[in-house]
Amino acid sequence: MSPTAPPTAVRLATSPKLLLPTISSPATRLSYLSMSALSRPRTSPLAATAAAGGSGAAPSLLDADPNHRDSVLLAARGAMANCLGETHLDLVIPGLRLAAKGKVRDVYESGQHLVLVTTDRQSAFDRVLASIPFKGQVLNKTSLWWFNRTGHITPNAVVSCPDKNVTIAKRCSVFPVEFVVRGFVTGSTGTSLWTVYNKGVRNYCGNVIPDGMAKNEKLAENILTPTTKAADHDVPITPDEIVKSGLMSKYDFDEARSKALSLFEYGQQVALENGVILVDTKYEFGKTADGTIVLIDEVHTPDSSRYWIANSYEERFESGLEPENVDKEFLRLWFKNNCNPYEDKVLPEAPEELVSELAWRYVSFSSPCLSFEGNCSTLSCSIVR
Repeated sequence: MSPTAPPTAVRLATSPKLLLPTISSPATRLSYLSMSALSRPRTSPLAATAAAGGSGAAPSLLDADPNHRDSVLLAARGAMANCLGETHLDLVIPGLRLAAKGKVRDVYESGQHLVLVTTDRQSAFDRVLASIPFKGQVLNKTSLWWFNRTGHITPNAVVSCPDKNVTIAKRCSVFPVEFVVRGFVTGSTGTSLWTVYNKGVRNYCGNVIPDGMAKNEKLAENILTPTTKAADHDVPITPDEIVKSGLMSKYDFDEARSKALSLFEYGQQVALENGVILVDTKYEFGKTADGTIVLIDEVHTPDSSRYWIANSYEERFESGLEPENVDKEFLRLWFKNNCNPYEDKVLPEAPEELVSELAWRYVSFSSPCLSFEGNCSTLSCSIVR
């Protein structure tokens, strides 16, 4: 691999191929998120987790196409022993060096380019909780889909996609700040807006939140709640603190903030057109050698974002029920209810039912993104391992 040119062929390791159920045509993929494409109702195996008592609600998008759902659940159960949990590309590709090992992505360096491998690791509470079949390639392709569609808002660092789990990106100086944008008062982690609000905090990261708000209620306007990219956990910080501490210049921060809020507004629009609500998300930015601020990492994936089903949100909110979600929140809640995920040294093993259900939600929710028309081909039936 030349240090001056982007890698053209990066393959993930050496175990047998795993078959994923056939992904249908783009039109059918879109139906999984279409408000008008609901089909036979089917009770989710996580109905109890989603809270009982929601009878009478509109049919859920999670109930669409039960045959496809069953096939993905079956494939996920069979794939649990074959997840991409670790990568060691630096041992097999000359000139490649491991630069960072994140909770989900492994980052390698090669000249002026980075090789980002999205694994199947599932993180929350600042640690890895489990491995989710198919997750890595779904996240990678979903991000590429959004990168391809947000160029009118901000340039990005993407160069190519040589593998379903791999993105080649331009090297840049990464700002040590995560731009978290929120549209609702919700969440269960230590830095989530509902957690701090429920403790009485009314000024969070420079945003004044009014009294009397309920969990999962929509904010009057979207807000930015930045955090520092600390080694072990994210630390909330105000815009003034970011500038005064020298983490970013005021000019760079203002530009990145504007990009983040615009990306979120656009993401909410696209999500709602497809029957889901983009609740909150995080963005990361870097600066290239010529001074351009670019979007990096991932965009609007169900890993970096919280999504709710739109047509059942209002009724469930009025009834005091948790929204139907298509992200990892139910897995976070299970760990929070069964252990102390921040302090326990050893965590319980995630139930197979929850792991396979999360795999289904990743595949189903991201189906429209898997027909990315850029450098990558449509998600194939085989996952290279």
